[in-house]
Amino acid sequence: MTAFFEGIQTLFVDFLFKPLDALRAEELNNWWIANIVSWTLMGICAYYIVYWCKQLKSHKDNNEENQDTTAHSFLK
Repeated sequence: MTAFFEGIQTLFVDFLFKPLDALRAEELNNWWIANIVSWTLMGICAYYIVYWCKQLKSHKDNNEENQDTTAHSFLK
């Protein structure tokens, strides 16, 4: 069983995290390139937050939302 977990460790440490190690080493040369993954994920999250807010607004404008406090049985 130990060999199984050591195999998983080898997979991640020696292969799958190599690109992230390269980005970490790049931080000494260029901070922006080293943080490209973080910037990309923040951009994706920001896009979907704006999309979600637009969808909420469109449902509210169409009166499709039930805002009655007794809409759910556990709120009685």
